[in-house]
Amino acid sequence: MAKGWKARSILPGFGLSMGFTVLYLSLIVLFPLSAIFIKTSGLSWEQFWHVITDPRVVASYKISFGTAIGAALVNTVFGFIVAWVLVRYSFPGKRFIDALVDLPFALPTAVAGIALTTIYSQNGWIGSLLEPLGIKVAFTPIGIALALTFIGIPFVVRTLQPVIEELEKELEEAAVSLGARRWRTFTKVIFPELLPALLTGFTLAFARAVGEYGSVVFISGNMPMKTEIAPLLIMTKLEQYDYTGATAIALVMLVISFLMMLVINFIQWRANRLNTSV
Repeated sequence: MAKGWKARSILPGFGLSMGFTVLYLSLIVLFPLSAIFIKTSGLSWEQFWHVITDPRVVASYKISFGTAIGAALVNTVFGFIVAWVLVRYSFPGKRFIDALVDLPFALPTAVAGIALTTIYSQNGWIGSLLEPLGIKVAFTPIGIALALTFIGIPFVVRTLQPVIEELEKELEEAAVSLGARRWRTFTKVIFPELLPALLTGFTLAFARAVGEYGSVVFISGNMPMKTEIAPLLIMTKLEQYDYTGATAIALVMLVISFLMMLVINFIQWRANRLNTSV
């Protein structure tokens, strides 16, 4: 059985490369994550529960996950539009806009946070225009969501672009020739093909946003119970040498993020299965 399996192997060196892969992932991912569980185990259940249910901690969870989900949803919608325009249309400045999408990757997050705070503060270029309308962006959850949207947009666009490029335009033309309107063509022909990629882009944008620190710490204002994010609270506890408290908060974030991604991946698997069956 082993010989037959080896005969079907195209590239040699599976054992060595697989061993390196497991070692690399263990050193970079598994061991650091296991350290969180080990460090948190030093707390009794009562102490652990007291730390993670503190009103300030709960408020930071709500801010972090709420703004991360909101930013990921916004990126999913508008990231799709950007990807669609870049793939399906030709226009002057297309390469510039395509390169602009990757700017959040290259720009330090702290610089992005300072720039967004400057622009959207009460005296900023855009903030001064929104202030008479009663809209305050900087130092509010809206500002946090804005920063998370900024750093998450490339994940959605770059995930969708190759999928849109592979869409068969003949199917769309056939649907239109059979009398389907644009909305029906989109919902019945285009959207099912893009759904797995949309879910992947949403997951990547959410994962990037939920642990973001640099771009948020400036525009949030860091007001406890209002605009304080969980990563900042973890840093605060580390500065106070409360390592077990910091790891307890991190553990809850890890578990919640893992469960959410598990649900999203299940939905993606179902969508792929439905597309395959059709």
